[in-house]
Amino acid sequence: MHMKSTNSQLRALWTMVGLVTSAIAPVLCEPWTQMNVKSTTLLGPQLTPDVTNVSRDGGYSALINNNIVWLYDDTECMGYAGNQLSFVSNTAAVANPNQNISTVKDFGVVMVGSDNHGRKEYAILANDTVGTGGWIPFQSDELRFNNKMKGRERVAIWPGTSPTPISTTQAFIFAPLVYVDYQPQDPSKEYQARGMTLVTIKAPSSGPIAAREGGLIIPGTEVAFGGFATLLGFTSTTDSPSGNDTRDVYLLGAASNGLQVARVALDNVGIYTDYSYFDPQNLQFCETSPDPNISDYTQIYLPGTFTSGGVFYSPYFFTYLMVYFNRMADSTFYVRFLDLNQPLAPDPVWIKGGKGGKGIVQEDAEALVKYAWSPQQTLYSSPPGQGGFNYAGTAHPEYFNRQYFAQSLYPQNAPSDQRQNAWYGSTILSEDDAGGDGRHLLLSWTSQLQGGMDNGIYQIWLAKVEFDSTSGELTGNPSSAPSASAAATSGSQQPSRTPENMMPNSGSRIATVFGHHEWGDSCVFEAFTHMLLSIIASTGTALWL
Repeated sequence: MHMKSTNSQLRALWTMVGLVTSAIAPVLCEPWTQMNVKSTTLLGPQLTPDVTNVSRDGGYSALINNNIVWLYDDTECMGYAGNQLSFVSNTAAVANPNQNISTVKDFGVVMVGSDNHGRKEYAILANDTVGTGGWIPFQSDELRFNNKMKGRERVAIWPGTSPTPISTTQAFIFAPLVYVDYQPQDPSKEYQARGMTLVTIKAPSSGPIAAREGGLIIPGTEVAFGGFATLLGFTSTTDSPSGNDTRDVYLLGAASNGLQVARVALDNVGIYTDYSYFDPQNLQFCETSPDPNISDYTQIYLPGTFTSGGVFYSPYFFTYLMVYFNRMADSTFYVRFLDLNQPLAPDPVWIKGGKGGKGIVQEDAEALVKYAWSPQQTLYSSPPGQGGFNYAGTAHPEYFNRQYFAQSLYPQNAPSDQRQNAWYGSTILSEDDAGGDGRHLLLSWTSQLQGGMDNGIYQIWLAKVEFDSTSGELTGNPSSAPSASAAATSGSQQPSRTPENMMPNSGSRIATVFGHHEWGDSCVFEAFTHMLLSIIASTGTALWL
């Protein structure tokens, strides 16, 4: 074997090999369950009939006050001739559950005039400018900077992930504040994170309203906690920062080499000095925040690369799912589940099979630091647009799911039969035909219709995934937990086999990493080889055998 590479590439490669070896060694002998997809349906682009033409990216959502609120990043409205009508750094829309699932109603739409043929043209927030921001308001110092720079440089607020409900009528989100320089002397500094800002969201009948809760909550020098996902849970069974009168917030942030976790009491979510941070080595929370660029995988909550996605509780699988895009720019959705058969350490409460051996409910967010995540599996490969790879992929669990809200979010006096939300998505799938809450999952991503910094055109696309209905469990609780473990049946797409998803179609519910039930020297070597090839591919190192 001859390898063509620089010394620095070799050192980086073998450093990663060592880290991955230590990371996969503990799970080589552990069985895990494969999640199979029965069918997928490409729904096409999201429709915005209130606007003449719109180009935008992002696409995150939450159910708030019986409205599904969609959030977007940079949004440009254009006339029939392609001329710019407005441009702001974020916008919001509401989906009408009684109409086409792909259609949204935008807010802040105004008529800006007519084209040469007399056709009226409509744009979002056309009376604002890039300097005034958009739906999420800027603060005075941010406004002054943007107005001074007049678009050459700007501060932007991009939602980045889906909001977290704190009741059935209100949610919050940690959104990144980003400095954008269109012509930087250093190309790597075109986008610079300034930190995370806290935004609360309400959705009255007049339209969604965003409010800033202070300035930067989390500095840009820290991990962007909450930027990947935020979950609300019961107070900890051992060391809750909340006491007994509130709830704990678990914030996942994507660092250079994986995800990290922070925790804080809900009442103090806007006070960064009150945060504590999960230490993966000692399996406990501490006061020292992790280095965003740390490369030691033993000090990373979940090693890997994550560019977009989220974590949510699945009432179909009775555990948490993680759906995301990584840095491979392959337009592919990946999925993991929190494996309740794999406790991280002996614990009197968090044992095999879940909390007390009885599974978990949506408010059991503490389970995120008590159990291991399953290996990565391919969920869906989205078709890229003409302008290049897709990005900003995420899931929307409020669709096809009456159990989106945790039970504790309903009013205390609400009867049990009223502690469920409406069924959203009935125009393409009725509740009677769905086969259970959460069996079907809506996915969205940003498609590049035309690539380019100044002339790019971007569009939100949608697809629906249906999990297999064969019985079995992901959670180790046979009495209640279904699984998607049988081989995928006919459909528009089946799960693909990657080095991290090489499962035999033997019909067995349990299979092991890389598709082996018994681990001998040869299969360990095979597993290591597949992982090594994945690392080589991700580093761009060339190999000749």
